[in-house]
Formats: sequence, structure tokens, C-alpha cells
Amino acid sequence: MAERVAAVRARIADAGGEGRVRLVAVTKGFGPEVVAAAVAAGVEDVGESYAQELVGKAAEVDVPRWHFVGRLQANKVRALAGTVDLWQSVDRARVVDELARRVPGAQVLVQVDVSGEPSKGGCPPAQVPTLVERAAAAGLEPRGLMAVGPLGPAEDARPGFRALVGLADELGLEERSIGMSGDLEVAVEEGATMVRVGTALFGPRPPRHGAPHMGH
Repeated sequence: MAERVAAVRARIADAGGEGRVRLVAVTKGFGPEVVAAAVAAGVEDVGESYAQELVGKAAEVDVPRWHFVGRLQANKVRALAGTVDLWQSVDRARVVDELARRVPGAQVLVQVDVSGEPSKGGCPPAQVPTLVERAAAAGLEPRGLMAVGPLGPAEDARPGFRALVGLADELGLEERSIGMSGDLEVAVEEGATMVRVGTALFGPRPPRHGAPHMGH
């Protein structure tokens, strides 16, 4: 595990992100022992996509910072309140309102749809400023923007990542959570401050019945 973490950090550094880009290890589909191994290897940020998995692992492993990175359903917010440090996938008003009610002051990223693939979620770019404004008005702390790149070659993600970074700049938001195992170099080159990596750290994810593969 330490070798894999070092290899991913080297990829980030080679792309120009040393000291600027935070590694978020996405452990969805893997057990708590994998989370513990990642933390032992120096990972401080762990991302989960499913509420039940996150709650279960948090009860067993002491993680410095938990990130929720999957499609966030309003009815799951209550279960995650008090455990999640950064809500990365806020993409609609209902989720903003539920977070404001259950987790006042929560740190959030607004997820932007940069691929046009409905399964990935995300707020249409034109609506992002309004959602960020709503989150701030509701007492949340919008820290930045997040996106899932399109399937396909890494270069295909560049235009969307570039647009997201430009939007974050316009809105004065410092965090840009873009890039995963296959396209992290492109994301770092375009201005990522976080990359969300699963496969490059842990190998292929065990199959999960009935859930679409998101490719973190």
C-alpha cells in the first residue's frame, strides 16, 4: 500500500501538483482493513460513495478526514452528519437545504456536470453560481467545485476540467476536486487541488450489485 500511495503521489508531483494537490483515497467497495492500510500509509483523506459503507467504516477506522464523493441523496444526510468532513457532491437545492438543516456550517463542494452523462450527477454549469450562493445563504461553507470527467481517453476530460477551474476562479472558490486514477495528470495540469483515486491505489473494485461503475 505504501508503494502504491508513493506512486500516485509521484504522478501528482510529475504533473506539477506537489504541495498543492490533496490525495483523496476512494475506498468504496473495499473493507475497513483497506481504509486502515491507506491511513497507515499516510493517507489523510478518504472518500466514500455510499452512506452505509462510510458509516460502517468510520465506526471501525479512525480517519483524519472523511469525504463523501458519491451521488448524495437528501435522505442520507442525517446518517452521515457528524462524520463527513467535506461533502463533495452537492448538486441541487434540496441537498443544500437538507445539509443546512442537519449539518449547519458544513463544508461543501458543488458538483458540476462537465460530461453530460446523467448517471454521474452534477449541476449544469450555468446554474452553479446560484447553487453556490444558495449554499452560502443557508449557512453552509462552499469551498469549491467538483466534477467527474467523461469516460474515455484522459485528454477528453481537459475541456471540462478547464471550464470548472475557470468557474471556480470566477466565483472565488479555492478547491477544485477533479481527476481520478485515469485522468489525474490532466486534472493536475488544469489546476486541481484534490484528486480522488481508487483503482490506482487499491486495484479493481469488487462488483457491487445494482450500482453503476463510476470509475473513481
